[in-house]
Amino acid sequence: MRLLAILFALSLPVLADWPQFRGNPRLTGVASEALPAELKLLWTYEGGEPFDSSPAIVGGVVYVGSQSGHLLAIDLATGTLKWKYEAVKGNGIGESSPAVAGGLVFVGDLDGVFHAVDAATGKARWTFKTATEIKSSPVVVGDRVLIGSYDGTLYCLSVKDGSLVWKAATDNYIHGTPAIDAGIAYISGCDEVFRGIRISDGKEVVQFPSGGYTGASPVIVNGRAYYGTFGNEVVAADIQARKLLWHYEHPQRKFPFYSSAAFHDGKLYLGGRDKMVHALDAATGKALWTMNTRARVDSSPVIAGSTLYIGSNDGRLYAIDLATGRKTWEFDAGSGITASPAIAAGRLVVGAQDGKLYCFGG
Repeated sequence: MRLLAILFALSLPVLADWPQFRGNPRLTGVASEALPAELKLLWTYEGGEPFDSSPAIVGGVVYVGSQSGHLLAIDLATGTLKWKYEAVKGNGIGESSPAVAGGLVFVGDLDGVFHAVDAATGKARWTFKTATEIKSSPVVVGDRVLIGSYDGTLYCLSVKDGSLVWKAATDNYIHGTPAIDAGIAYISGCDEVFRGIRISDGKEVVQFPSGGYTGASPVIVNGRAYYGTFGNEVVAADIQARKLLWHYEHPQRKFPFYSSAAFHDGKLYLGGRDKMVHALDAATGKALWTMNTRARVDSSPVIAGSTLYIGSNDGRLYAIDLATGRKTWEFDAGSGITASPAIAAGRLVVGAQDGKLYCFGG
């Protein structure tokens, strides 16, 4: 019987975690498994303050920051609190979303402090102070962790003790999360410059005009970067050639793109402050479809199977068919959803502006 149990366990599919903002270092926003067509609300956690931070899910635990100033660890199966770490008593944790690696949880706060917390106990391992608020999300690369700050600096720190390995200066806020590809960290910044910074030594190896003031994080696929701007455009850039390949702008509705794009099967998906979700051909920038919501869409989409999931400031979480742009399901949270969903182990977790964290599954 014991052998049969072992064989059965080995036959079960390995369900990937969601260890950071956008799911992986290239920030593609794609989950490893599909979700049920009809999602059910499994549990709700009352956090008390808005959730701008997007969750990470690792080892059956949800990690998320709150504007209350707490980093929370919540059991994915039951929604019960495992621990609560007080990061800051002042301005709280904003859009910085946790990254989990090597038994540590990393997150930045609005007082400009970057935290490394023991994932099992919720005890602080170390902190690092930047000059001002952190809204960027961390990315772990081997024994290093990268984080941007509103002081205009990208920091590379030692995972072990938080010591500074190097720092790279830009000319304005770093709001977005660095995307990592082939040992280079890419940022499309608020200084309207796209930069590639070598992780090994902090040397800037790529620089060209980004096409506009950019709060979104870039997604990197096959040597190309894709991101939206406050110039009301979505752009594609050839990194090696150091030039923009195409610009997309809705023909009637001229609004910024704050949402970070998801990339899947040659197509790009993102929300706009024009109250729409957009699907674009990644090769040409041609619009494939748009879907209307009732308010601006700052949430970044996540793709699972043939479905896209995204929140809106209208208080709804939407499921949208990738091929047609048709809404297949929605949940009315009753409060704006600006954070992005996380998907792991057959469940989707997202927070809302009323301080509630929602978990959905089959």
